[in-house]
Amino acid sequence: MRGYQEDLMDGPNDSRMGDRLRAARERLGWSREELAFRSGVSWSAIAQAETGRRRNLRPRTLFLLSMPLGVSIDYLVAGGPTRPMLDHQALLYDTEQAFTEGAGRFLLEGIERSEATLVVTNKGNIEILRDQLGREAEQVELVDSANALTSPEAALELFTGFLNDRIQQGAVWTRVLAEPIWAGRSKSEVRLWTRFESLINLLLGSSPASVVCPYNVKALPPAILREAHATHPRMAEGGAVTVSPDYRGPGSFALDA
Repeated sequence: MRGYQEDLMDGPNDSRMGDRLRAARERLGWSREELAFRSGVSWSAIAQAETGRRRNLRPRTLFLLSMPLGVSIDYLVAGGPTRPMLDHQALLYDTEQAFTEGAGRFLLEGIERSEATLVVTNKGNIEILRDQLGREAEQVELVDSANALTSPEAALELFTGFLNDRIQQGAVWTRVLAEPIWAGRSKSEVRLWTRFESLINLLLGSSPASVVCPYNVKALPPAILREAHATHPRMAEGGAVTVSPDYRGPGSFALDA
């Protein structure tokens, strides 16, 4: 197999990249020939990278090597974990107009950027957004939350399925507006869904996605609104987006009894 030896470039880079590439390969018990077969990168190119003779690899080569090895490109290049890409916001609104403006702004921005866009909210808000978006609504997938958010597991399956499908279809970024259902939830259910909101930052952290969760500040109890500040890194209100000073990482929620 000829492979992609031409994708290698000379130049300065982390001298430990070759060590990490070899460690990832040996962890799986593979020879260089096996990695060459599985990745499509030539044996000689892999040997040059592992021995440090070539230190700067093109993005395509890094991608081809990282996929079968089951590691991130960030790990190969810098030795660290993948930095989060997810933008997770809580949209605070107190009137129908505030919801329409905030949600509409978020969705229209995604449409203008040709991002794959999903909306999960109640039927009333779906109709409001249809009117707001007009013909552009045809570019958005609209889902009734009553049928989709039956459990955190169902919600996660919906979100990850949408993200994976659209990315495989060629989307470079995804956008989700999902309004949690709080009415009628027991205390234990509220706590479960609150933890789910927090875990989104971990479960989808490396995904190319922007996620906005609307919260009606007039209809929801203060405790739920306080938790919204703790589970969302950023808050959107009145057209402004700010960093939440009360944000807590998902680890603290997972360990909180």
